[in-house]
Amino acid sequence: MKWYFIDTGLNDGNFNMQFDIELTKKISNDDCILRLYRWKPYCISLGANQNFSDINLNKAQNDNIDVVKRPTGGRAILHSEELTYSVVFPLSLNKSVRDIYNQINLALKNGLELFNPELKIELENRQTDFRNFYKKDISSICFAVSARYEINYAGKKLVGSAQRKIGNVILQHGSILCGTYHLKLTDYLNIENEKLKEISDELQRTTIDLKTILGKEIEISQLSESIKKGFENHFNTSFIPLSK
Repeated sequence: MKWYFIDTGLNDGNFNMQFDIELTKKISNDDCILRLYRWKPYCISLGANQNFSDINLNKAQNDNIDVVKRPTGGRAILHSEELTYSVVFPLSLNKSVRDIYNQINLALKNGLELFNPELKIELENRQTDFRNFYKKDISSICFAVSARYEINYAGKKLVGSAQRKIGNVILQHGSILCGTYHLKLTDYLNIENEKLKEISDELQRTTIDLKTILGKEIEISQLSESIKKGFENHFNTSFIPLSK
């Protein structure tokens, strides 16, 4: 199995989502890809089955915030102060979808602990009942709940991920929170005002970011190198550079 790596830096929402889709077409049956990237301008991404009507599109446009659909499931995320990753993993390696999710998150855990040994990362061991969760107003927000094997710190969600089978590969991508700006997502939800404070409070209660944990600004280049090394350690590999 060969692993390829690419860092595409800062790009807008449409570029970032289309690039992830294109990656699923680039690999052979036993190759994997790790991509790291960021967002400029900031962007709200919606899950594949979520409606644009969940978002106040006029306010987002006025505030220079993109709004796009992800090819994966889940709910809305405001991509801002974060490092985003994506992994393309072939199903030909005879791993289950759940095992792929777990292995990728173990690699992320390794990378985060390399970034700062003070980080004591936890993998969520419970599975949320999403059928009941999606009946709630707060279900519009991806970071409001953790799924099994997702990455937490002190019981709060630090990395949110989503996954989809595309052809013969799994695409998984997610957000490593580096600051608190993602909490402003509630400013753009089309939800009754009296419920917004409750949702905002819940989002603050259930999420955490690296800046808050470590009490300092996050050096993205250092974090990127740590995540890259975490994947190399976990999968016992050395990356091959992948060009655009």
